[in-house]
Amino acid sequence: MDVMGLRKAMTAQGPGTGPGTGAAADAEPLLPRTVVLVGLMGAGKSAIGRRLATRLHLPFRDADTEIEAAAGCTIAEIFARDGEPVFRSVERRIITRLVKDEPVHILATGGGAFMDPETRAAVRQHGVSVWLRAELDVLVARTARRTHRPILNQGDPRAILGRLMEQRYPVYAEADLTVVSDERPPDVTVELVIDALEAHFGVPLPHRQGQGHGQGQRGGRPGKTDAP
Repeated sequence: MDVMGLRKAMTAQGPGTGPGTGAAADAEPLLPRTVVLVGLMGAGKSAIGRRLATRLHLPFRDADTEIEAAAGCTIAEIFARDGEPVFRSVERRIITRLVKDEPVHILATGGGAFMDPETRAAVRQHGVSVWLRAELDVLVARTARRTHRPILNQGDPRAILGRLMEQRYPVYAEADLTVVSDERPPDVTVELVIDALEAHFGVPLPHRQGQGHGQGQRGGRPGKTDAP
């Protein structure tokens, strides 16, 4: 599929056609905006995102899955055939559509998505971004033995992840909220995200009994009381 075909396929895939839609999308959402999870590979965006969506009774969407569905091929194939600029253009359009036109949901994004200024602007305007911040040892442990991440097959994974942290963490820090993703069970991180969202929006959200309340780390752009 060429560039024009990618864009036509992406445009044709309108609201409600992707995974995660259904009864949850018809209920009154607990949040006013889509939650966009950002962070490096291994930060837990998909694992945390699915659990968070279940807890908040919202659909879960994965930007990479949406891109592959629109293109009819894998992201690796898009990179190999059309190059990164084409991929980023399609990624930008998909994410913008999801946060702007789709009902409120939980959206996991690829590690490089938030690096694009236009994508960040769309997320800032229409959603709320949450950076799942993980330390290097955590990322290395989580991505070990995962051969579907081509970038980590190009050298020493620890060195590659370290370089990506240096490049991307200053940009991820522009997210509205920051939550630490560490060795604790995913449900604990979900509680931290819920805490942060409660503080950000000023609305009560469902917690697991005996957990949550005050554990989240709020983050975001300077000058905002609800930002990191």
